[in-house]
Amino acid sequence: MLRRLRRWPSGAVSSSKAARFYGGINSTWDYGPLGVELKNNVKRAWWRSMVQLRDDIVGLDAAILMAPDVWRASGHVEQFTDPMVDCKSCKMRFRADHLEGDRCPNCGGELTEPRQFNMMFKTFMGPVEEDAAVVYLRPETAQGIFVNFQNVRTITRRRLPFGIAQIGKSFRNEISPGNFIFRSREFEQMECEYFVPPAQAEDAYRAWIQERHAWYLSLGIKPESLRLREHTPDELSHYSAGTTDIEFLFPWGWGELEGIANRTDYDLRRHSEVSGKDLTYVDDLTNERYLPYVVEPAAGVDRTVMALLCDAYDEVEVNGEQRTFLRLHHSLAPYKVAVLPLSKKDSLIGVAHEIERTLRPHWMITYDETQSIGRRYARQDEIGTPFCVTIDFDSLEDHAVTIRERDSMAQVRVPIARLVSALAERLAPSGTVPLQVAGI
Repeated sequence: MLRRLRRWPSGAVSSSKAARFYGGINSTWDYGPLGVELKNNVKRAWWRSMVQLRDDIVGLDAAILMAPDVWRASGHVEQFTDPMVDCKSCKMRFRADHLEGDRCPNCGGELTEPRQFNMMFKTFMGPVEEDAAVVYLRPETAQGIFVNFQNVRTITRRRLPFGIAQIGKSFRNEISPGNFIFRSREFEQMECEYFVPPAQAEDAYRAWIQERHAWYLSLGIKPESLRLREHTPDELSHYSAGTTDIEFLFPWGWGELEGIANRTDYDLRRHSEVSGKDLTYVDDLTNERYLPYVVEPAAGVDRTVMALLCDAYDEVEVNGEQRTFLRLHHSLAPYKVAVLPLSKKDSLIGVAHEIERTLRPHWMITYDETQSIGRRYARQDEIGTPFCVTIDFDSLEDHAVTIRERDSMAQVRVPIARLVSALAERLAPSGTVPLQVAGI
């Protein structure tokens, strides 16, 4: 499966081409023309469900580089570590907690004793490399939300409960990245910090688990491909009173898609202690003062992309030929419509380009006039395009075209004058509406 995903057309997701010129770099990925559209559509679907369609969550875009004290207060400088071991024979390095047994999985050699390795990337700000200029690439987007909590609350005049959402790049110096884009050193997160009164934290935590699980189902992921796994007490992060992972059945087994955590008041309390700033919330109705608790749904963009590709990939036999279909939800498909003239005759090409210009303001469109119509249908099925519009010689007489649907391969004839509305009915984004579980 991973090998087939790496071959998804047009280099949709591939190891960095520029880096290959210079010998390559491990665990960095470029998203090509198809991949970037799919990735952007995932982010749009998340933002729509978390911010656009809710009245209790607002957005933020925090800086990647922040004051080093942010990471000292959050515990990342001291506690953001993984246990690392080296093979004494082949010299390869591994995360100790990812190994089964006490021998090297590569050569069977003896391993060193585990030692803690901090995963934050360190760099220097300013012209002189000195300790005072040390900064870190953020390992998560959450801290940018916490240090902006008071600013956002004041500006938006929000009462609790309310949330702050953010999509952005994070960086982790993983010891052993792998499994395609599942675990890499540069990745993108979709996170929300939902601030609640302490007494409501447990109910909000449970409600968010249901809400986020429902979102993946709304994108068309099969129920049997998902499961919920609650962390045992010895697994919990230092800030967490409870964490549940939404896991997906990847080709190698179950892996985390998203984590929902009850972070208690840990982050606001630590930033208040270290900075000396009062981050308590005062309820103007009851005059009660307290540090809010935080429930955090945190998802990976890249992992979601990979899960969607795995779940949508399908191989079927059509007329004696093995065919590949990518059965992506309409809202996520890189191209919504392909415009296909039956022939390269000037008369059809002219009509096809006119239709293309009409459709392009509404959706991402692709145009293809090369090879047989069957081959072109197959190409669009393989990249997940939901609908093809075919212009044939009858179109010159009846001013109509054929809409062909990807999954059923059914075809229907519609007037060109009604084409936009006919496609709009079929491409309505109803599947991305959040279910709004009661209680959050």
